Amino acid sequence: MLAYIIRRVLQMIPTIFGVMLLVFFLFSVVGGDPSLILGGKHLTEEVLNNIRSQLGLDKSLPEQFFIFVKQVLTLDFGTSWSTQQPVSTMIASRIGPSLTLTGSLLVVSLLVSIPLAAIVAYFRGGLTDRVVTIACTVAMSISALVYIVVGQYVLAYELAWFPVRGWGDSLFTNLLIYVPLPLLMGLLVSIGPDIRFYRSFFIEEMNNDYVRTARAKGLSEQKIMLKHVLRNAMIPVVTTVMMSLPFLMMGALILESFFGIPGMGNEVLLAVNKSDFPVIKAVTIYIAIATMIFNLLADLVYKLIDPRVQLK
Repeated sequence: MLAYIIRRVLQMIPTIFGVMLLVFFLFSVVGGDPSLILGGKHLTEEVLNNIRSQLGLDKSLPEQFFIFVKQVLTLDFGTSWSTQQPVSTMIASRIGPSLTLTGSLLVVSLLVSIPLAAIVAYFRGGLTDRVVTIACTVAMSISALVYIVVGQYVLAYELAWFPVRGWGDSLFTNLLIYVPLPLLMGLLVSIGPDIRFYRSFFIEEMNNDYVRTARAKGLSEQKIMLKHVLRNAMIPVVTTVMMSLPFLMMGALILESFFGIPGMGNEVLLAVNKSDFPVIKAVTIYIAIATMIFNLLADLVYKLIDPRVQLK
């Protein structure tokens, strides 16, 4: 196991280097000169040269790439071009609200969708399966904006059960007051595709030969579902969840925008609009690193779920 982990970590090094090359090429070569955007309409040659000097854009491409590699190794991406704040400070202040919302949404969605998917798969072809499938299809066909606007108007404005917008300084206050409404709206959007997605995993496992063998041995349906089907179906579920974890730091752009949540979604959108390359590059590298780490963790979780899995 330890040798496998060390080998995977070593394999991450050329992958990160390749990501750095791609990101640097896209932003420094293809992306154009951001000093033209930052200089505004009344840009003179002198102002342009000063901006390029401050941003380090007057250096050669190899020098700029060396600086970028150093930033990645130290996880210090300098200051934001638009706000002049340290990028690490900006991300640290924004990632908390995003993780509070998206992390809560992921946990609640899993707790609701996996049991419902298992129940629907168990009664596949029956009335329960048809009703839930139709409900999920209808829910998926409605735009997220409709859920948000109707939810804010009915639940927040008319009934005053929740605040329409806002965010506090306390985690407990946010979870109790400000998170429930966007969490409910996000759940309405995600629950339909999640149930149908996980249902297919359960049905696929229930059609395997080992299930028929277990029935022939006289095992009860409940024991087959809990001991065999659920464990094997959790492997693709773990894959899906692990692949989504790195993107939790990106936040939920639509929910953050409509509910006034100061998360990473809004910050990334502002960075893209202002061509704030240090922020965009930092987020890109962080997500790439997190993706590789969670890929490794997913393999280790597979091994815990099923010791027969061979790690290669």
